[in-house]
Amino acid sequence: MTATSIGKPLTRVDGRAKVTGAAHYAADFNQPDQLYAVIVNATVGLGRVSGIWNDEVERMPGVVAVITHHNAPKLAYLPHKAVIDPADGERLHVLEDDEVRFYGQPVAVVVAQTLDHAERAAAALRVTYSARPPLVDPSDPRAEAIVPAAATRARALADRARGDADGAVAQAPIKIDKTYEIARENHNPMEPHATIAAWKGERLTLWSKSQYLVNEQAEIAAVFGMPAENVEVVCPFIGGAFGTSLRTWPHVTLAAVAARHVGRPVKLVLTRKQMFFATGHRPRTRQRVALGATPEGRLTGIVHEGIGETSRYEQFMEALTNVTDYLYSCPNVRTQYRLTPLDTSTPNHMRGPGEASGIFALESAIDELSYKLGIDPVALRRRNEPELDEAENKPFSSRSLVQCYELGSERFGWARRTPEPRSMRDGRLLIGMGAATATYPAYQAPAHARVRLLGDGVAEVEAAASDMGPGTYTSMTQVAAEFLGLPPEQVRFKLGRSAYPQTPSHGGSWTMASVGSAIRAACIAAQAEAARRAMADNNSPLVRVPVGDLEWSEGRLRRRGQTGAGLSYGDIVARSGRPVEADGSAERGGDVAERYSMHSFGAVFAEVAIDPDVGTIRVRRIVGAYGIGRVVNPLLARSQCTGGMIGGIGMALMERTVLDPRDGRPVNAHMADYLMPVNLDIPRMEAHFVDEVDPHVNALGVKGLGEIALVGTAPAIANAVFHATGKRVRSLPIHIDDVLSA
Repeated sequence: MTATSIGKPLTRVDGRAKVTGAAHYAADFNQPDQLYAVIVNATVGLGRVSGIWNDEVERMPGVVAVITHHNAPKLAYLPHKAVIDPADGERLHVLEDDEVRFYGQPVAVVVAQTLDHAERAAAALRVTYSARPPLVDPSDPRAEAIVPAAATRARALADRARGDADGAVAQAPIKIDKTYEIARENHNPMEPHATIAAWKGERLTLWSKSQYLVNEQAEIAAVFGMPAENVEVVCPFIGGAFGTSLRTWPHVTLAAVAARHVGRPVKLVLTRKQMFFATGHRPRTRQRVALGATPEGRLTGIVHEGIGETSRYEQFMEALTNVTDYLYSCPNVRTQYRLTPLDTSTPNHMRGPGEASGIFALESAIDELSYKLGIDPVALRRRNEPELDEAENKPFSSRSLVQCYELGSERFGWARRTPEPRSMRDGRLLIGMGAATATYPAYQAPAHARVRLLGDGVAEVEAAASDMGPGTYTSMTQVAAEFLGLPPEQVRFKLGRSAYPQTPSHGGSWTMASVGSAIRAACIAAQAEAARRAMADNNSPLVRVPVGDLEWSEGRLRRRGQTGAGLSYGDIVARSGRPVEADGSAERGGDVAERYSMHSFGAVFAEVAIDPDVGTIRVRRIVGAYGIGRVVNPLLARSQCTGGMIGGIGMALMERTVLDPRDGRPVNAHMADYLMPVNLDIPRMEAHFVDEVDPHVNALGVKGLGEIALVGTAPAIANAVFHATGKRVRSLPIHIDDVLSA
């Protein structure tokens, strides 16, 4: 089939709705007779609620109810764990007891006639505590590292080894052994978390911000002990998420509890401050990387040990050390992953979870090794390019990392870089250039979709997916248009309802591979059903034509090899008197996963300018080159890459959540002190894609893109800072005072 839609830079089909305000986000679905809820959060980091004085608050103007652990229902909390939930531990049972596990834990919810009434009442509610000192800093001497209980999961193995890595590093003539740290980060999307809950008898509707609708449906059903089909989740648009909406957090349960308690719809929107302790975060990590190499730059040993924070009630794991197993050729590799339980809320997946943190340590160490060897950093990486995944002893389905470095080096102008630190200047400014590898697994999960062909020639496509900004509406429209042979204008893609065919989470860079492949299958199934109708219609020009003699071309069914008008989808539907409907599903065959190691790869280059007198760091430009298989929409793909690069700038230079060690309170839980890149911080950014054909990953030949651009950006910037100053900073974010002494 000749590509007609896939590969074209189609502008967003939902763009007009977004810029005109027609797009409805979770908090926009106001209901008749709606009330407003505000959560009251614990102001201690550990202990118990000793008293709640709610009588006066209940008499305040507009207040309808105050719900605490004294009058909240005892919910079922049936067992439920999705792929995004920690495998070990139990989610927070909100308002089920008086125990306080972390600062900001919900201890009450106030329901009132207006938001103003609810906020005033929540601020007036007096709560006392029997408090104990919490442990919130993993560097505290009281903190202990533990082996994760779910250490056998392939996503985040606790220990893995081949050869004798420690011995190889010890005996290597050239070695590096350093420690790297990354601060806790919070997601901070534009749209805050919001849920509107409404009961109708035993049926519950949730208009809720969610990247995983079918899981939110299943989770709330398990919490309330009700059939999943009695819960519907609606979320057609998401204003950014980056992983924060993958899990179903306690505020969703509270909205449903409040709505049932008062017998009316209830709207609950978290404040920016509440999102700093209630909806997950990228965990703080500490990593040790030791490298051994020959004088010629061949790696002989790699040791990568990492420790991440988690809560005491759940063990959150991420792929902190996974990349080290396969990124470079080395006969001796050992990785180790541990957790430090703290009195905080549970961390969560944040764009590039694990990979972004782990590769900062690994790529910084590789860069350090290159300077110690006197070998160009790009040349050192290419010198250790593996022929296969040496951890799994199997070939890559495709691996274009060398091509990425070639393309990226050319577009960036790496050849103009002088190798010595502090050797490049622009007037009085120090100029630095750095590079780093990016990679992320090419995941695919089982997904389903439905195609409905209508009499007016329009195709409706449905899937319970989400769109937090990458352009899911547009890219899925292109897939359907491609395989139905229709112009995109004749495809209406619908997402954002749990009642649609089930799909995996909108995270993990697997939406296109999973949902797109299911849509392809549904389109093919719809064409087969339409052809059967045409062959069974006695008045059809194609009646009883053998199926092998028919073909679809440009949305029309014809005898193979003929160029006549044929029958359109509209013709077939009109003749039969009813729409053609078909479901499709797709998943990766187990044999493929067993035979190939499947990943996206990229090379990221960054240039920084540093004022030597005041230490300010400015990223001047970033160039990334990526091998991601088939590119469905290059316009959206470049947008995804530049968005990831901006997130990488924040990770490298700005983002850090600080907790008060006395009570675990996030002291910078607002946009004034939690710094993120703004327009003036954004440099010139370029994203390029190598031509990569991968017939193994999935039917579309696509790989994930959402995370990979962020994964490689922070280490590229950190390496550029060293090249500019000669000072190696091994903790993120890099501050002015880190480079002032350089």
